[in-house]
Amino acid sequence: MTKSEKADIITPAPARSSDSIDNGKVDQDDAFEVFKRSEGTVDFRTVTWVHASVIFLKGNSLVAPVLTSSTVIFATGVLTIPSAMYVLGALPGAINVLGWQFLNTYCAIVQGNFRNNHAGCHSIADMAQVVGGNWLKEVVGVLFLVTYAIVGASGVFGTSVALNALSSHAICTNYFMAVATISVFILASARKFEKIAWLTWIGFFSVYIAVFIVVVGVTTRDRPATAPQTGDFDLGYHVIGNPTFVTGITSVATIFCSGAGTSAFLPVISEMRKPRDYNKAVYLCMSIVTASYLTFSLVVYRWCGQWVASPSLGSAGDTIKKVAYGIGLMGLLVSACLYVHVAAKYLFVRILRNSEHLQKNSVVHWSVWLGCTLSMSIISFLLASGVPIFNYLLALAGSLTFAPLALGLPGYLWIFDHRHYRKGNWWQVTVYYLNWLMILLAVFLTIGGTYGVVQNIIDAYASGQIDRAFSCADNSGSS
Repeated sequence: MTKSEKADIITPAPARSSDSIDNGKVDQDDAFEVFKRSEGTVDFRTVTWVHASVIFLKGNSLVAPVLTSSTVIFATGVLTIPSAMYVLGALPGAINVLGWQFLNTYCAIVQGNFRNNHAGCHSIADMAQVVGGNWLKEVVGVLFLVTYAIVGASGVFGTSVALNALSSHAICTNYFMAVATISVFILASARKFEKIAWLTWIGFFSVYIAVFIVVVGVTTRDRPATAPQTGDFDLGYHVIGNPTFVTGITSVATIFCSGAGTSAFLPVISEMRKPRDYNKAVYLCMSIVTASYLTFSLVVYRWCGQWVASPSLGSAGDTIKKVAYGIGLMGLLVSACLYVHVAAKYLFVRILRNSEHLQKNSVVHWSVWLGCTLSMSIISFLLASGVPIFNYLLALAGSLTFAPLALGLPGYLWIFDHRHYRKGNWWQVTVYYLNWLMILLAVFLTIGGTYGVVQNIIDAYASGQIDRAFSCADNSGSS
């Protein structure tokens, strides 16, 4: 066995029983954790459940315990769902929000319980290794990096929209994306989640207040800001829409993606003081996210119809748009920062795992860490410039990567730990096969959703809706 292969092996430790997980009795043995506690090393396990919750939500929560989770989910989701509702209609859109958020919450709990029941799992890729060996670990690891590069790109793109809106497109959009990328790199380079937790508080409040201002703003207008301001116009509000397969599956993938960032929660558990508090943070986070998505999106869609801007902060007119983006700018940056940080932390642990440099303030330690954050920031910049429509970026992430990561794999993780359910009572058998059904749903969403999004992107380029890659054109509708 080569040295590199040895470095990838998850150090075994005594397994915890499922009962101990269900009862919240998770021990804190160093043998079980990736980050150890010993004298002379950097202690990464310093995140409280309150901070963890904020990281999970940043934009999802209304109260302190949920704030962290909101950052990972809410900031981008609430900006795109109203546009998806126009395609699907208000009722199917609302059902999609409730259904996907329920499944995303379930999958988040499954992943957390599996992680706490199997030693040495820092990321979703480590969990894939437990159930499928090294080949599955490599596949899932690549998917994980691609996923958070794409959603990191959505944060860079959203920040460039904000800067364009605030400056009335004063300079080339690529320069704004470069400024956003540099800012994201600096923020994401904070080494521990504990150190960026304070950013999530600022980010959460900034985005939530900005969205609330827009929601109130759209209800005060006689007609949507982007609609014709004179004469008759079609609002485009439908209780039930009539989408084609391509537009429908793209919108479904967008809504699914809005709460599917649950695989980003896992590295945070490794830095929590008490991993047993994970479920508590998730339930609070996802409850607030779901309620916010449903109410905000329905109100914006009801008042804007087909004239919803993308991102939706531009839906209430130029003045409110500038106010909203001015307030929400920090939240958009923090969202991108967290996505890049999560991806970089996976690379960092993967490279230095079982090395003395993992928790040592050495030149190697810092060089690898900064190299990881810089590389992920650059990739996000390239993606943001190459696919310059916010909704399509998130839909692409939802179908191509989040579906297998946040839906399919968690289903199999549950099956792996509950194989005995196949021969249990009727309820256990039902739950067992429902998890297989969830895996099939993930396969459908991956194939059908990716096809739909790619076709939409091709059509958008052909029709001129999307300018060329690396275009200087205004992406905020300010000019």
